[in-house]
Amino acid sequence: MTQELIDLRTCIQEGRYTDALAIVDELEGMSKQAILRNIQAYLRILLIHLIKNQVEQRLTGSWANSIRNSIREIKKLNLKDNKTSYYINLDEWENLIEEEIIEDAMPAAGYANADASEEVMSGAYNQFQLAEMVDKNQINQTALKFLALTYSYSAKELALSVAETLTQLIGGEDWKAGRR
Repeated sequence: MTQELIDLRTCIQEGRYTDALAIVDELEGMSKQAILRNIQAYLRILLIHLIKNQVEQRLTGSWANSIRNSIREIKKLNLKDNKTSYYINLDEWENLIEEEIIEDAMPAAGYANADASEEVMSGAYNQFQLAEMVDKNQINQTALKFLALTYSYSAKELALSVAETLTQLIGGEDWKAGRR
């Protein structure tokens, strides 16, 4: 990015405004890609913990914190500076979730699935075994439910709505009651 800024300065100083605007467009694209990568990283964390919840049939405080933090960060990152539009619209999440859970060439090697295999039951299952165990449609629907909250609630209201949704997960009532 440093080179692009040097080139931008040079173009402006030389009066080559068309070239300068092209560089600005390139910088905007780079910025958007960085934001999308960050959103994708938080999406992966969300999915890993939803997979763990489904397979282990429980919800721990740590997992709840990871889910809550992922949703909060996705909300912050996804809202554009104009505060009225998003980088990822609600109807675009399903494809992103599927990319994380299922990789076209090798369904058992979805990124979230592979990462979760190291954590579920302390690594008792490899990514191929885990892929057979996970109900991908259920994970998808649960993730969409959490993500939809980011469009419906303010940052202040989001924490309560996420907490309420966490109680609907397997083991959520035990988590709420402080039972292990």
